[in-house]
Amino acid sequence: MEPTKDQLLSIFKTMTTIRTFELKAVDLFAAGKLPGFVHLYLGEEAVATGVCANLTIKDYITSTHRGHGHLIAKGGKIDLMMAELFGKKTGYCKGKGGSMHIADVDLGILGANGIVGAGQPISVGAAFACKYRKTDSVAVCFFGDGASNRGTFHEALNMASIWKLPVVFVAENNMYGISNSQKTSMNVADIADRAAAYGIPGVAVDGNDVIAVFEAASEAVKRARRGDGPTLIECKTWRWRGHFEGDPSVYKKPEEQESWLKKDPIPRLEAKLIDLKYATQPELDKIKNKIKAQVEDAVKFAEESALPDIEDVLTDVYAN
Repeated sequence: MEPTKDQLLSIFKTMTTIRTFELKAVDLFAAGKLPGFVHLYLGEEAVATGVCANLTIKDYITSTHRGHGHLIAKGGKIDLMMAELFGKKTGYCKGKGGSMHIADVDLGILGANGIVGAGQPISVGAAFACKYRKTDSVAVCFFGDGASNRGTFHEALNMASIWKLPVVFVAENNMYGISNSQKTSMNVADIADRAAAYGIPGVAVDGNDVIAVFEAASEAVKRARRGDGPTLIECKTWRWRGHFEGDPSVYKKPEEQESWLKKDPIPRLEAKLIDLKYATQPELDKIKNKIKAQVEDAVKFAEESALPDIEDVLTDVYAN
């Protein structure tokens, strides 16, 4: 199903919000204002946005160490996210989770996860709960190409396929697991081909074409809601930065980087919106400027927030 005008404009706003948030995180980390590691989603905005545009608040997602884009696409508040990156008590996890562990269960965000592949069994558990409760909610599992080589990937697909669980597995193939090229870490060109081993649909799409992602996710989500079981979607994309901020990415060929930068998903969508006469360039620029102001407000909120109190060091860590 093709997205409508309103959906495309909403998609543009979400992708631009992710891009603006991440570019600001680049500057803040370089200035030494963000503690810990930061793994950015720059260049991959079309994946999270195209998928989550098919979801509602009653649906669930599991995320990864590179999760800012997923959280924003699912409706996460950028001020609370920014405060969490700063380690402040007003953040989503009261400053104790940081960049890699943001969650908001009320929005169906079951958490970003610093462990590669750890979200796969969690998404299967969420999907099982949806089926057990006889709701039409679905779970979406975002993971990278490296995670598709882990045992959790195969266990999750196997169990989800056996029980026909309402889960959509989204492989964000940005071509590198840390510094290791996909070409040297697996003997298949398409991760989507692995779906055949579990008797479920597998489809590979251009992860920098948000409309292609939206359409593939639309079919997969409908299939899950009907009770027909899981789908594996592989989105071929590219991370602009290193594995983490500070990684010089010397393992990437300059011509490879240049080629992918030309496939930037946001200008592609801008051109589409203008071509369809859904918006003019000045109108799109106005949206960008408004989002920049919102991100600056989020930074101000984070900077002015207090750090966690030492007395609360064990609060929320253990459950009675």
